[in-house]
Amino acid sequence: MKSEWLWALIAYGVSLSTIPHLLLLKKRPVSTLAWLWAIILFPYVGALFYLLMGTDRMKRKRLKRREAFRAHRSLKGARDPRGIVPSLQERDQLFLETLAHVNQLPNSVANSVNVLVDACHFYPALEEAIKKAKHFIHMQFYIWRDDEAGKRFLNLAVDAARRGVEVRILLDEMGCWEISQKFYRPLIEAGGHFSWFQSFNIWRNRFFLNFRNHRKLQIIDGEVAFVGGMNLGEEYEGGDETLGYWRDVQIQLSGPVVHVLEDSFANDWYFATDERLTESKKIERDEECYPVQVLAGGPDLNCDPLQRSLVAMLNHARERFWITCGYFVPSETLLTALAICASRGVDVRLLIAEKVDHPYLVQVSRSFYEDLLHVGVRLFEYSCGMNHSKVTIIDQDWLMVGSANLDNRSMRLNFELNVLIRSQEQNQYLSDILEKDFEKSKEIKLSIFQKRSFKQKLVEAAFRPLAPLL
Repeated sequence: MKSEWLWALIAYGVSLSTIPHLLLLKKRPVSTLAWLWAIILFPYVGALFYLLMGTDRMKRKRLKRREAFRAHRSLKGARDPRGIVPSLQERDQLFLETLAHVNQLPNSVANSVNVLVDACHFYPALEEAIKKAKHFIHMQFYIWRDDEAGKRFLNLAVDAARRGVEVRILLDEMGCWEISQKFYRPLIEAGGHFSWFQSFNIWRNRFFLNFRNHRKLQIIDGEVAFVGGMNLGEEYEGGDETLGYWRDVQIQLSGPVVHVLEDSFANDWYFATDERLTESKKIERDEECYPVQVLAGGPDLNCDPLQRSLVAMLNHARERFWITCGYFVPSETLLTALAICASRGVDVRLLIAEKVDHPYLVQVSRSFYEDLLHVGVRLFEYSCGMNHSKVTIIDQDWLMVGSANLDNRSMRLNFELNVLIRSQEQNQYLSDILEKDFEKSKEIKLSIFQKRSFKQKLVEAAFRPLAPLL
């Protein structure tokens, strides 16, 4: 009996020994406090989860590799937006310059911009691009299902490899936990390349549950790129009866910005495989082009570029700021920025998914509603199916599409990729779609929301402290 107590005390001491490591990481106070309580109250489980999900080993490893390979070749001297589109107003020029410094990525331009709403438009466009590929295909997804949709695109990739195209597929193993690497054996046998961004192989020191590559990026021949929120699976085509219709958005770009996106893939591919990719031929800009800023976030960055970029966008908005997201678990910084924007008289609207693959997140989201409703932010819950799109509309000119949700995971833990574009035409196109989505959704009214049951309020309050960890 004494020996059992002795071992228990030793185990407890080992658990508590993780606390100095936690404090020295200098995380945000709210995150530090949350992990501290987890370790003290649940010493064995809490410490184990901290070691798996709360440390910064990924950050340190990623930074070392970045020093060895800097793929952002076009960054030098490319941050001044006056050299990108001289006709831009000074206010927009300063806006782009700010975002370039925040994201440490160059301003660029797109020769063409094509917004692809839902899989019925994205899948055919990607399929056509793959079939036309002559030199290389780089595809990065968070999820690739072993279903009809996944098999269809695997076969397209295999066919391309057989005709001599360099094919590389990079996936997140956490997102693809239902599928094994054997699924991609036909591609490898055809001469293609496949890699997990990180694996669960303990012996390779790559057991990182918390840091996931959530980016969705596809580049064909260095001439066309697709960026957005869509993965490959039948549910994106509405094939999941539980979730029903699936709303999502991808954007197709051509022109010089493709090379900035190539650098993003090259960095991730090097981290995963140690292979350095060569830069493809530069694309000349058209006379009529669209200013673009690429926004890439990840746990290897200390400045939280996505969150800071969103604050800059909210400050820039004068007329409207509409945003859709699958998950809404905002930080205090974003809550304050949204409130200030609405207080200036800007039409601030949030379209939030009512159906999600993690139902408890809905309760966490609702715990923030009253804070925003009190200052005039309009909130809508999309219940016609699964709203997985990540779209932002700023005034009449700017739009942003990408992979990042409004939650702590996207802002700080996941590797995310968004693009911000100045295009009145595409802004209007997406605005019309969002208007229809608002009409289909349930608007949350403050007077009605305040009358929800005590039980519902208690559930929301119980889940809200988990927000810093989500």
